[in-house]
Amino acid sequence: MLSLALTVSCNEKPNKTVATAQQADVPKRDTAVEVMEERDILLNGKLPRYFSMQEFRAALGEPDSSRLLADEEPCTNIFQETDGSVDPEARYLYKNGSRYENVKEKAAIDEVRFSDGDFIVFKGHTLNKQTTMTDLKKLFPNAAQQATVTDVAGEGQLDMICLREDKNNISDGHIRLYVKDGRLFALQWWFPC
Repeated sequence: MLSLALTVSCNEKPNKTVATAQQADVPKRDTAVEVMEERDILLNGKLPRYFSMQEFRAALGEPDSSRLLADEEPCTNIFQETDGSVDPEARYLYKNGSRYENVKEKAAIDEVRFSDGDFIVFKGHTLNKQTTMTDLKKLFPNAAQQATVTDVAGEGQLDMICLREDKNNISDGHIRLYVKDGRLFALQWWFPC
């Protein structure tokens, strides 16, 4: 009787071991939404997210137009002081459909519109108005799988892919990629109010 019990027990162990070995051979897929850190992005292959107005003019020329942030009343802004105040002269600058925030001699990218020729280089990949949803799915498979459709003022219903800003999820914000008619339309840094 004892020998029968040991035989059954020994027969079960190899099967469990085999099953465990087979499971170990299957790589676990990382399902976390991908990160697009600002340090990995260059606008038109030249400008990081934050830059000086001198760098803005050298790379892009003069802005097409500008508006005071006070006139736009955004719920958050890039150069907000720690006490929550905003410089009354803070502006949005517009160039080729893209939007930048500006305070004194500082500027930062707020939104990139790809339709008028702007592009970004992200980790050696050029993302522009020719970039397809298929291309984005290859770069950001997890985020693309969770894409949603959202209303964008003046543009209608667009596909939206949300990417994390940092690996450690410190930021409450994220980066939104908008896709229109199957092609990359805009990139926006988004932060909750």
